[in-house]
Amino acid sequence: MQAGKAAESRDAGRPLQVTMKRGYEVLRDPHLNKGMAFTLEERQQLNIHGLLPPCFLGQDAQVYSILKNFERLTSDLDRYILLMSLQDRNEKLFYKVLTSDIERFMPIVYTPTVGLACQQYGLAFRRPRGLFITIHDRGHIATMLKSWPENIIKAIVVTDGERILGLGDLGCYGMGIPVGKLALYTACGGVKPHECLPVMLDVGTDNEALLKDPLYIGLRHKRIRGQAYDDLLDEFMEAVTSRYGMNCLIQFEDFANANAFRLLHKYRNKYCTFNDDIQGTASVAVAGLLAALRITKNRLSDHTVLFQGAGEAALGIANLIVMAMEKEGVSKDAAIKRIWMVDSKGLIVKGRASLTSEKQRFAHEHGEMKNLEDIVKDIKPSVLIGVAAIGGAFTKQILQDMAALNKRPIIFALSNPTSKAECTAEQCYKYTEGRGIFASGSPFDPVTLPSGQTLHPGQGNNSYVFPGVALGVISCGLKHIGEDVFLTTAEVIAQQVSEENLQEGRLYPPLVTIQHVSLKIAVRIAEEAYRNNTASTYPQPKDLEAFIRSQVYSTNYHSFVADSYTWPEEAMKVKL
Repeated sequence: MQAGKAAESRDAGRPLQVTMKRGYEVLRDPHLNKGMAFTLEERQQLNIHGLLPPCFLGQDAQVYSILKNFERLTSDLDRYILLMSLQDRNEKLFYKVLTSDIERFMPIVYTPTVGLACQQYGLAFRRPRGLFITIHDRGHIATMLKSWPENIIKAIVVTDGERILGLGDLGCYGMGIPVGKLALYTACGGVKPHECLPVMLDVGTDNEALLKDPLYIGLRHKRIRGQAYDDLLDEFMEAVTSRYGMNCLIQFEDFANANAFRLLHKYRNKYCTFNDDIQGTASVAVAGLLAALRITKNRLSDHTVLFQGAGEAALGIANLIVMAMEKEGVSKDAAIKRIWMVDSKGLIVKGRASLTSEKQRFAHEHGEMKNLEDIVKDIKPSVLIGVAAIGGAFTKQILQDMAALNKRPIIFALSNPTSKAECTAEQCYKYTEGRGIFASGSPFDPVTLPSGQTLHPGQGNNSYVFPGVALGVISCGLKHIGEDVFLTTAEVIAQQVSEENLQEGRLYPPLVTIQHVSLKIAVRIAEEAYRNNTASTYPQPKDLEAFIRSQVYSTNYHSFVADSYTWPEEAMKVKL
């Protein structure tokens, strides 16, 4: 049941929160708690007068207090714990803090710090967030969903913890990812937090260190696979849509390659679902490429693209690049021929053993090669994209060769966290003599070139994509999420990059504008959904942007003062 229902107060249109809770129940509910921002009248009416110090603080003063505590801490993990503890006790203040400086706080609540938090989740664990469903709960998932206190859920992020960022199998510790992802749904996209649900599907873990960890919070056995795993997923999808409706957005996050593609193909045309590691990463990478074309002054189909890595991220990006090239008028076969891939066994070529069907699509006639430096010299790519989570894979020689082959080489080191990046921004700019067009998955500090020019490396963060996609999908009631949604999103992101941004080395809009970007994405998605008759929210709003803005979560406190008023004197007379 929802903590409270917001209405409009009669005085000055201030939002009024109505709740039946009283006393400590109010202070212990993060949806309702305002801490010392409760007025005296609110404290008296809610029976919390005396339960708080006799001090009244505005929300800005509370933000200042959190910032002072944040600055006092020296470890990013401690800062993560501070912010998550705030989310557990005062939701609106948490999002007020996040949105006050999204560029500062995003690396704490999400990548790269969330990776460290997941590795030490047992240590950082304070209060359960989200729903933990295990392989042993088959047959009872519908009942478990009823345990969740909210009746209206519009977005779910679900993981099984098998491939957390570039860190591998973290089992139940992977719950930090759905929690962090949904925090960004709200901070960057304005999706209402009480309408979001993080879910961990715990089927065990193959990580021996976790199985021996006394603080591990998950099932202590090897991963269960096969039919039992598939039955669990099927039941979960059916239970979610049965309880929350077919329009409930279900985002798959950090599933291993073997399951990620399979589950996406299985569910994409049946449910409202997408996989952020495949489609979100693809969208943000293609957005960076589209922006880079304004520097190279040519078309995407003029480029030869080489991937270091051939997992779900690489294949997702490659497929979207093909779609973007087709939009330029190039045939699908011609587009595929512009894309090469390297996996752990070397260059992907026709005739090589043990290639999945997804990899076979990008296998070309060529001799087998294993060394990336040799492959770069032979293929002569103009775009080099790293998504294999191999730190330092783009060596000095590779970067120098890219600079020798191209006037403006495009180099994307997209692996997370920072320790897994293929190269740093400084290495890229240094070894390409400042000519490299660089983007990364994790943030890097600005780099000053010998010429004195300072470049701000673009961070190809998926948070440019999934909050706006979620807001658009939820607002118009999109039933299925096709690849066209992600190409549209990439185009919108690229359009928001100014010439000034490009001159500074940015391939993405500044993070400070991310809420504006998310709104633009949501509006475009909704426009196309209504144009293609794939929306289900009717009647169609006359002003889509105004309608979507009205759906956006407010971080400002509501008033709890009773909406009291009088009747005409005659009507109030006591009849004897």
